[in-house]
Amino acid sequence: MSTIVMLPDQQTASLPKRSYLNEEYGLKSWLLTGDHKRIAILYLISITIFFFIGGFFAGMIRLELLTPPSDLMAADTYNKMFTMHGIIMVFLFLVPSVPATIGNFLIPIMVGAKDLAFPKINLLSWYLYVLGGILVLAALTLGGVDTGWTFTTPLSTHYLNTHVITAGLAIFVAGFSSIFTGLNFIVTIHRMRAPGMTWFRLPLFVWSHYAASVLMVLGTPVLAITLVLVILERVIGIGVFDPAKGGDPLLFQHLFWFYSHPAVYIMILPGFGVISEVISTFSRKRVFGYTAVAFSSVAIAVFGFFVWAHHMFIMGVSNYSALVFSLLTMLVAVPSAIKIFNWSFTLYKGSITFETPMLYAFGFIGLFTIGGLTGVFLGSMGMDIHLTETYFIVAHFHFVMVGGMLMAFLAGIHFWWPKMTGRMYPEGISKLAALTTFIGFNLTFFPQFILGYLGMPRRYAAYPPEFQVLNVLSTAGATVLGVGYVLPLLYLAWSLKYGKIAGSNPWQATGLEWQIQSPPLTTNFVETPVVDYEAYDYEWLANKTKHEVQTVG
Repeated sequence: MSTIVMLPDQQTASLPKRSYLNEEYGLKSWLLTGDHKRIAILYLISITIFFFIGGFFAGMIRLELLTPPSDLMAADTYNKMFTMHGIIMVFLFLVPSVPATIGNFLIPIMVGAKDLAFPKINLLSWYLYVLGGILVLAALTLGGVDTGWTFTTPLSTHYLNTHVITAGLAIFVAGFSSIFTGLNFIVTIHRMRAPGMTWFRLPLFVWSHYAASVLMVLGTPVLAITLVLVILERVIGIGVFDPAKGGDPLLFQHLFWFYSHPAVYIMILPGFGVISEVISTFSRKRVFGYTAVAFSSVAIAVFGFFVWAHHMFIMGVSNYSALVFSLLTMLVAVPSAIKIFNWSFTLYKGSITFETPMLYAFGFIGLFTIGGLTGVFLGSMGMDIHLTETYFIVAHFHFVMVGGMLMAFLAGIHFWWPKMTGRMYPEGISKLAALTTFIGFNLTFFPQFILGYLGMPRRYAAYPPEFQVLNVLSTAGATVLGVGYVLPLLYLAWSLKYGKIAGSNPWQATGLEWQIQSPPLTTNFVETPVVDYEAYDYEWLANKTKHEVQTVG
């Protein structure tokens, strides 16, 4: 008779199946929870609400641009529409989307911990996020902000018909949510890894969140201080950015973009981590050049702090400074390219299957690559002078952040949804949603590259008639894209009650999160796991599965 060795998921199978979802019922138990998984769900609900509010503003923008004249709304209202769209989407969706939801849920499990290092601070970060969101909505209901999401001076410091103070306080508060989340991740990854979980056994998802967390902790305070200075200049008239009072308007640009370009990597690095997990799982191979991909995340974080001035080539910086920052901008593309090439080599001769997360991952690679290549254009001074403040910028930013980040977010949600809920979603309609999103996105934003190259400026409610055809195509694409975003909301909600039971490891993946029950126990693990295999070791997984079959037999 064979000896039965209890594996982690078999240990949990012998216990009552009480998961984090049903440990305690009632709203109070959720609002006062210290469980990182519940806090991740609270973030997911909040972020989804703000995403669709921001999406509403985007829809209004595209409706206005159906016709050349400004006939749907006044120009001032249009200014407030694109400003509130940008503020909500950047600060309340893109920055926290993957780290606060999927990262919050998975980081402790992936490193073999029972929770994040500071559970109460984790809950506080969610409350700060919600408070920031409420202040943004307050600014909207009071009359809106019309400075653009970048709060550029003198628009943010001189004009009185804009609620910059309320919006600035909102982002200041939400910024502390990012700082606390990043601090929690850094300490957890450093101090709470399970026995055997060395740095080079960590999933690349953890590496990418570690790099993004460093950016959060070091970069976000600069934005917070900048917005405080803007508020003080509006309230008591100190001369920081106003040249009439001895200030320097260019200083605002330096301070704002010193945070806001690294913020691009705060948004996209966690998405890179998601794609690494998905590509490896559905090609059944260890990520090619694991170490290079891991260090490329760190390199992106380092280079991210040295490229801010490429946003300022037409703002009055010296030619020498522009040349240096142009070169650094080209260099930051190298670690991003490493990831793209290594994912491609991972796919080579892999046993590839086309589940929904994989389709979103392919969409991410395609859209992010286009966004990255067009970023090289904008890093070149000659091209940047021609293209700055045109729709080329809008298209580039959306291909990187919305096409890239949102595809990665949806890939991650679909990949870990069975782990989070214990339920599967309908595969057919989810694949349709992925395809619809990809097609709709390209129809929406690719025409904007052409519009920008032809010279159509951004942030205008009216435009010359010769640009109408491309704008109509872009608005039609936005309609398709909206359908692609609404579909997952519907079928994922449906799956909560009617979805097929997922089991502990429906994708046959290797991470620690797939070796425990779905949904996880409140404490994640019955016993602290001991990690004795490398990341993405599918040979180990095959031997484990074979052993389980033998012991059951």
